[in-house]
Amino acid sequence: MSKPYLHFTREEFTSRQTRVRELLCERQLDGLLLFQIEDMYWLTGLDTDGFYVFHCMYIGVNGELTYIARRVDRGNVYYSSVIDDYREWLEAAGSPRADTIKDMLVSHGMQGKRIGIQLDSMGITAQLHLEIDALLNGWCELVPQSRLVSDLRLVKSEAELAYLRKAGQICDKLHAVTVQHTRSGVFEGTVFGKIADAIYANDGDPPALRNPMGCGDAAPLGRYVSGRKHMGVNDVFKFELGCGYRHYHAANFFNILSGPDVRPIYQRLNDAAGHALAEVQATARPGNTVGDLFEAHRRVYAEHGFEDGILFSCGYTMGVSFPPTWVIQPMIIRDAPLVLEPGMSLFTHMVAKAEDTSLGLGEQLIVTQGEPEVISHVPRNLLVTH
Repeated sequence: MSKPYLHFTREEFTSRQTRVRELLCERQLDGLLLFQIEDMYWLTGLDTDGFYVFHCMYIGVNGELTYIARRVDRGNVYYSSVIDDYREWLEAAGSPRADTIKDMLVSHGMQGKRIGIQLDSMGITAQLHLEIDALLNGWCELVPQSRLVSDLRLVKSEAELAYLRKAGQICDKLHAVTVQHTRSGVFEGTVFGKIADAIYANDGDPPALRNPMGCGDAAPLGRYVSGRKHMGVNDVFKFELGCGYRHYHAANFFNILSGPDVRPIYQRLNDAAGHALAEVQATARPGNTVGDLFEAHRRVYAEHGFEDGILFSCGYTMGVSFPPTWVIQPMIIRDAPLVLEPGMSLFTHMVAKAEDTSLGLGEQLIVTQGEPEVISHVPRNLLVTH
């Protein structure tokens, strides 16, 4: 294998670019300014984290495909992508980023044209948007188009699904590692280290989101926090584990109790989570909506007496992700209108709080023509180690 190191065929990249150009034509747009790295990766294979400073990609209806970035990103462009037209932003004090974008658009004859622009992305700050709008307002027409490419990415190709399955297999290995090493007295950092080892040893990518996990007072938290502790007796260690494979992410959710005493509330919460997870998976059929998944989860928790303790989201769509998160919109929330189609992938996590604690279970699935394919797995029984 020689450069560029591509994870998809050139034909698949060409097909994706063609679909974007067809949508641009349907919406009477002449091109699109992209700032979301996941969309760029999907279109070209570009693998970089340089978006945290500045970058921009332009795709036009007449075949244009241009990428602007700092000099440090040049190597990544030719290492990982099918991009031929690379432009450099001169990284210096006071060097205007918007000027480089306009110069690129001038070279493509875009004056007076309608150009889509992504605004909902980690790659474009409010300040950068103000700079672009001030320079291009009146020179061309900028039309917000944040989800044009992202919506196309919701239904995965067979090659993409293969990467998601591989990520799911690695997640199953991570679960096994935690069961092996989690017990009272263990240092959280030891378990974290074993998880990282397993990801890299299996050719995985570190998770785009810092894994939310911890024991003691950190167990009920929904976010990663700094500062490691030792697991106590009769403690709970919460794991929301994820990883990437070629940047395609899978995740799972579960808890391990140290024992020897197990409060009855933990068994009740675990039973409710298992029932809710099964019901959501039974609802994940083509034609149903993402909102239907949330309602299935809410209904089961209500039957178990825990509706007041549920979260207002029970998952989200998954696919290509770069830091800082693996969460892809739309979320699985009440009345979410997205209709499920075969080839979509969703991470579904069932979590509820009761008394002074919380517990949950979560797995990732791929929507098929019938029963969904579950690609990350957690046991339904309450996990207790001694």
